[in-house]
Amino acid sequence: MSNHARLRTGDQTLVREINLSVIMRRLLEHTSLSRASLAEVTGLNKSTVSSLVQELIDMSFVHETGLSFTGVGRPSMMLGLNPRAGYIVSCELGVDFISVLCANFGGEVVWRVKENTAGIQGRDEIMHHVLTLLRQAVDIGATRCPGSGGLLGVAVGVPGLIEQATGTLLFAPNLQWRDVPLRDIVSAEFGGVPVFVDNEANMAALGETLFGAAKGYNEVLYISAGVGVGGAVVRNGQLVRGTTGFASEFGHMTIDPDGALCNCGNRGCWETLVSQSAVIRLTRQAISAGRSSVLEALAGGDLNNLSIPLIVQAAVQQDAVALSVLEAAGRNLGIGIASLINAFNPDLVVLGGILSLAGQWLLPTVRAEVGWRALRWNAEATEILLAQHGFDACAMGGVATLLQAIVLEPGRYHPQNYL
Repeated sequence: MSNHARLRTGDQTLVREINLSVIMRRLLEHTSLSRASLAEVTGLNKSTVSSLVQELIDMSFVHETGLSFTGVGRPSMMLGLNPRAGYIVSCELGVDFISVLCANFGGEVVWRVKENTAGIQGRDEIMHHVLTLLRQAVDIGATRCPGSGGLLGVAVGVPGLIEQATGTLLFAPNLQWRDVPLRDIVSAEFGGVPVFVDNEANMAALGETLFGAAKGYNEVLYISAGVGVGGAVVRNGQLVRGTTGFASEFGHMTIDPDGALCNCGNRGCWETLVSQSAVIRLTRQAISAGRSSVLEALAGGDLNNLSIPLIVQAAVQQDAVALSVLEAAGRNLGIGIASLINAFNPDLVVLGGILSLAGQWLLPTVRAEVGWRALRWNAEATEILLAQHGFDACAMGGVATLLQAIVLEPGRYHPQNYL
């Protein structure tokens, strides 16, 4: 065979892979379409669409969902992504918790668990718990997703800097972990299945874009306010990663040059003012200074037991300390978000992480601060919403990460290639 002939064959194979992805993306966007509608929205001719659809049906990624009798003429057979194509296991490794869920290919969660790790010491012990929960999720997925193509992949989100090429956690300031080969560790447990490791805010942002509050938006700014503050930007459904892959570390913007020492080594980072630990610290200081609060009783007389859920519970009871601390957090959140709105001009800001539990008190202050500080034209174009999946946003983002990878390259990620 001549080089010219090989090139033509390669080109045809590439074009077919691209077209398979186009079909998958349209079905992901529209949920259900007929072959004729797919030809119309993709610009491909009907015979090409029929051939591509049959290939995707043979892979089990697409299935026929039934006849549609809407419109005139003969009923149309509708198509959609096949939930029974396989299942995905996703994990968020937080500073004081591990959250794991299992979902089918349609993004439907069939099992979830959350384990507190505050009393667990050492990286090796925490990773042992992570792998144990992942194995449990894989076993449950095999039981609760019968007839499927099996495990499609595993995703892990972590609050730190991830080297995308290797899946290595380079630095997680709030975990105090460095140079951990997370992808290799997880891959060793699950053979050849794809393993994706990413920053938790990146995964959460993608999860909200595919399955949550950001669906249908083009320029999305995601803020994750937990033990630290993470962030992500999603443009036209794709994460903006920057030159080194570490873009959107908004929590480490310097807000107060002479402020508190951050775990990253800098002073006055945004997360020293608006994180879970900052809110709890301010609450403890107010009570220690003599301000009366129901939180003393809610914490059982021990201020070390303070938590965001307890502060929210106190706010529901109109506790003055809880309300004032949440107002201060909302103000500082709004200051940072206003600057980010001016920088990125998004059409949506999504607030996630554990502080989103206090969203009904935070959002009015955040929106007011943005209205005062952001350029009017930018502020008026931006909605600010809570993450739809709350605490599950990152784990759902892991599902979205695998789903997006399969949609973009269905041939590459078909289970027959790695089982």
